[in-house]
Amino acid sequence: MSNEPDPATALTGLREVLDGPLHDIARRLSHLIASRWPHTALIVFTRECAGRPRKVAGDVDMLNKVTISELEQIKQELDPGIPVCSTFAIAGQRRTVWTVRDPSDMLLVLVPRSPGHPLPQPGLLTALFGIVATSIRQQVAQASPDYLAESRAAALERERTITELATAHESTLVGLLTTLRSTELDDTRARVAATDAASSALVSLRTAQRSEQALSNEATSAAFTALRNEIRQILRHHQAPIEFAAPTGTGSRTLPGDIAHAARAMTRTAVLALTADPELARLRIAWTCDDATLLVDVRDQSTGNLDAEGLHRQLQGRARTLGATVGVDATPGWGSRVTIELPLDPPADTGVETRLTDLNRREREVLDLLAQGKRNKAIAADLGVTESTVKFHVTRVLHKLDVSTRGEAAALALTAGADSAVRA
Repeated sequence: MSNEPDPATALTGLREVLDGPLHDIARRLSHLIASRWPHTALIVFTRECAGRPRKVAGDVDMLNKVTISELEQIKQELDPGIPVCSTFAIAGQRRTVWTVRDPSDMLLVLVPRSPGHPLPQPGLLTALFGIVATSIRQQVAQASPDYLAESRAAALERERTITELATAHESTLVGLLTTLRSTELDDTRARVAATDAASSALVSLRTAQRSEQALSNEATSAAFTALRNEIRQILRHHQAPIEFAAPTGTGSRTLPGDIAHAARAMTRTAVLALTADPELARLRIAWTCDDATLLVDVRDQSTGNLDAEGLHRQLQGRARTLGATVGVDATPGWGSRVTIELPLDPPADTGVETRLTDLNRREREVLDLLAQGKRNKAIAADLGVTESTVKFHVTRVLHKLDVSTRGEAAALALTAGADSAVRA
C-alpha cells in the first residue's frame, strides 16, 4: 500500500469533502478515503438530516436495498467512537463491513472490496469521520437556504415514493386477504396459514411506513426542547432573565424536519441579535403551532437599539426558501420583537423551485450573478475563477433549468427569489 496518501494529505483532502453541497458529501468522502480504505459502497446515516438520512456513494444496486432498520440495528450494536470490522445484515444479506459510530450518533458504513481484509488504521478513519460528522451537524444546525431547499425537495420526493409503494403493496395484500378469507376456497389449513402471513405482512408494511415517515418529522415539543437547551448553553453566562414559552395551540401535527431545523436556526439568530444589547433586561422566546403554521415570537425589554434591517436580511434567505414571513420591530426605549411565521406545508410546486434545487452551490452563485446582468468576465472576477470555468457552469445551469438563454435563466431566478436565497 505504498501508494496510499499520508495522514497530512488525507487531512488536506478533507477540506474538499467539507466544502460542498451536503447532499453530495458521501461521494466526496468516498473519493478521499478510497485508496486507504478500498470499498464498493459507503453510507453515512444520520437522523439529523430530515430529508436525506442516508448519504450514499458506490454500488447503486446494493445501496438501493439498504434499509433504515438495517442501519439502526448496526448502530445499536456499536459503541460510540470504537471502529468495528464485523458481519452485519446490510442490503438484504450478511456482509462484512467496516463501521464507525460517532459519539454524535452518526453512523459510517463501508463495504470493503476485500471482505476478509481487516480494517486498516481504525483510529484515523474514526478521526476523519468525526470531523465529517461535526461538519454535517453544523450545516444542519445552521439551516442555510441551500440546505433547506435540498432537504425539502428530498423529503417530498421520499414521502411521495413511500406513499406510492405503500398504497400499491397494501392494495395487493388486501386483495389477497379478501380472496383467502373466501369460504369458497378449499384446503382450510393452507388458507389459514396464508391469511396469517398476509396479515403479518400488512401490519409490517404499515409499521415500516410510519417508521420511515417519522424520520422526516419532529414533535413540536421536542424541537422546542432542543432549542431551549441550545439557547441556555449559548447564553449560560448572560445575566438577563430568559423566559421560554413552550409550544401552545390546538394543532396535532408534527413539524417537517426542514421547518424544525429552520425554526431553531432562525430563533437562535434572533436571540443572538437581541442579546447583543448590553442593557437587555428580559428576553422571552415563544413558539405557537397549529395545523398549518408555526409562529416564532422573540421579544425583549431593552433599549430597542436594534439593527432591524440587518437582522431582517439575515433571516430573509431561509424565510424565502420556505415561504415564511419575517417581522422585525424595534422601539427605542422599550425593546424589540421578532416574529417568524413558518407554513408547515410547502407552497404549490410551479416547477421552478424544483429545478433550482438541482443546482449545486457554485451553480447557484453563477445564477445569482447572471440575474444581476453580469457577463462571464465579471462573474469570473467575482468568483475568482477563469472565464472558461464560468462558461462551463453557465452551460450546466441552462441545462438543469431547461432553458436556452441566459436571460431565461435570470428570469427564473428572479421569479423564484433565488438571488436573495443565495446571498443570505
